Amino acid sequence: MNPPTAANAPRSGTAWRGLIEEYRRYLPVTDSTPVVTLREGNTPLIPVPTIAAEIGKGVRVFVKYDGLNPTGSFKDRGMTMAVTKAKEAGGEAVICASTGNTSAAAAAYARRAGMRAYVLIPDGYVALGKLAQALMYGAEVIAIKGNFDRALELVKESAEKYPVTLVNSLNPFRLQGQKTAAFEVTDGLGNAPDWLCIPVGNAGNITAYWMGFNEYYQEGRCTKLPRMMGFQAAGSAPFVQGGIVKDPETIATAIRIGNPANYDKALKVRAESNGEFNPVTDEEILVAYQKLAAEGVFCEPASAASVAGLLKKKDAVPFGATIVCVLTGNGLKDPDTAIKRSGDDQFYQGVEPDMASVAKLMGF
Repeated sequence: MNPPTAANAPRSGTAWRGLIEEYRRYLPVTDSTPVVTLREGNTPLIPVPTIAAEIGKGVRVFVKYDGLNPTGSFKDRGMTMAVTKAKEAGGEAVICASTGNTSAAAAAYARRAGMRAYVLIPDGYVALGKLAQALMYGAEVIAIKGNFDRALELVKESAEKYPVTLVNSLNPFRLQGQKTAAFEVTDGLGNAPDWLCIPVGNAGNITAYWMGFNEYYQEGRCTKLPRMMGFQAAGSAPFVQGGIVKDPETIATAIRIGNPANYDKALKVRAESNGEFNPVTDEEILVAYQKLAAEGVFCEPASAASVAGLLKKKDAVPFGATIVCVLTGNGLKDPDTAIKRSGDDQFYQGVEPDMASVAKLMGF
């Protein structure tokens, strides 16, 4: 593996400049491209020793916490590229279907670029934290009586008929931006991991990570490629079931997608990486969600699918492996789930404002 040099190091100077500037030579931009950025990327790779100890075998486990991007999810990686290229092409508006995170990112980057954003969401199935973001950033939000898959059909048709740019992961520039997460993982570890565990909904992210790892491998920036281990909510698992799920259901709303736009690409990733797709139940997701919180990491439920899947597959983990679990979104995206999972011995309401009452509840 070739160490970074002045010629190939992604960083320069001391301040992070955003994905497009930091990884410019890997991306389809020119000196005249009008870069739209919120300084996304450079998210932490955090060791989770308690989860590693549960697996044993001398493994190292890290989480790639993309919930610390500007709008709180990995979607910013793709959106900086998609909106930049839309602006470069003279576009004035973008459109997307969303279970929440895409809408927040599209709205923020469109606003930054001086463009309009139209968002179609499944009515009643978007966490309030995400809806609040899209509205505050100025998006025009249309909540339809249907699921994400129907919303995606409508925005695809809209982009064909009207002067709006589609910025879902069908947009190839989205995956170009998202592949940079693989660069960051490799740069942080000094090599690619043995396993990359990742939640799978529309399957753009698993496709993008694989693209990034391969580009680094071809350059000699890593000496191996990881097994790509994709995990889906059991009630929304088209890759596990081998076809479209017409009425997907899961508490993990960010991956509540029954007809992934990147289905064929993700199947290719599985084949090329000797990877797998496996289901995790909502309860397994929520248990992993709380285990991550016990490590000091607060992610949204869908993110925890990667750790739930790793724990479910722990018997298959190689001895001494280095594993990265992707956490796609911040826990503040869905505060209702966090509050509902808290115990009666955590949240005391209506307490008298005197020291005796407070001390009693503290156990003193």
